[in-house]
Amino acid sequence: MIVEMWSDIICPSCYIVKRRFEAGLQAFAHRDQIKIVYRSFQLDPTFPVHPNTHLLEIAAARHRTNVEKMARKSRVVAETAKQEGLLFNYENVKYTNTLDAHRLVHFAKQFGKEGAVLDLLYKAYFTDCKHIGELETLVSLAVQAGLERQKTMDMLLDTKRYKNAVRLEQLVAERLGVRAVPFFLINDCHAISGAHPVATFIQALETSWEEEERASQEDESYLQ
Repeated sequence: MIVEMWSDIICPSCYIVKRRFEAGLQAFAHRDQIKIVYRSFQLDPTFPVHPNTHLLEIAAARHRTNVEKMARKSRVVAETAKQEGLLFNYENVKYTNTLDAHRLVHFAKQFGKEGAVLDLLYKAYFTDCKHIGELETLVSLAVQAGLERQKTMDMLLDTKRYKNAVRLEQLVAERLGVRAVPFFLINDCHAISGAHPVATFIQALETSWEEEERASQEDESYLQ
């Protein structure tokens, strides 16, 4: 059974919900038969790598509110993250364009390291407040995940590599009607959008599994 997850590294809900999904997966009896596919989605593909404004100012402008309200909201989000065992340091987060970070995840897929790289990117951005738009940061995270430094460097310097893969996954999501992330698609049938509790993922996995089992049994009966 395949579970696809569209997300962006600068999306706090994506990090939080990824943890919840993983908790739900651990409670699922057939977890060893689940294939997870991480898909790219950029919340703002046109955003610069090095903006000259702070995250809270950017968020306030986007939501047409003030920095003080966004600061209060960020503290609520940070508290929610803490309940999932995650530490958010919003005050020092370095907001940036995530194209190269997504390209790195795609590069890591060929080595089976995409999940590890994605987790390191989230932690680097939200907890360690590193600049995930910068080459050296991305290379360092790749090495931590077990990727070769020079090959990673060469890939990132070749700005065309995996760029189309990132764009294609974004386009597929948009054609599915996705306008925000996180977004999960289980077996091309069950969609889960937004921040949901662990129980939602357990139920969705169980329902999808039961449907697949029934379909398989019906196919066998038809062939007999």
